[in-house]
Amino acid sequence: MIGVIDSECESADSAEWAFPAEPGAVRTARHAVRGTLRAWGLDAVGDVTVLLVSELVTNSLRYASGPIGVRLVRRNSATGHLPHSAALLVEVSDPLPDPPRERVAAPDDEGGRGLHLVAVSAQRWGTKHGKTGKTVWFELALPGQ
Repeated sequence: MIGVIDSECESADSAEWAFPAEPGAVRTARHAVRGTLRAWGLDAVGDVTVLLVSELVTNSLRYASGPIGVRLVRRNSATGHLPHSAALLVEVSDPLPDPPRERVAAPDDEGGRGLHLVAVSAQRWGTKHGKTGKTVWFELALPGQ
């Protein structure tokens, strides 16, 4: 884990980590995300955020090699980033350029539900290409913010 990086945006809090593509990365990412959300007073979205981060980091481990980046950005409604509500932006990056594809898992399938969980849980989600890979991102509304 690299650690927390302070945001350059004065009206947003952010934290960012890079994890090696090793099996322990999922557990370490969950712990880091949960701790940051607690520190920010965002326990209300903790369980869903940790679940979705787990799914996306697991996908990165399964299909990509190299470091896995996780970034959280808490935006309040006064930042100008989001005109109507406060939100938590979560990004998971890896060096594989191919975007993930959402699929329908059969009842007995052991995998294939991660992106579907993201799609039904987040207010918005998507992917973006970077210089050395891709980022899957999602936003969750922050209740009472």
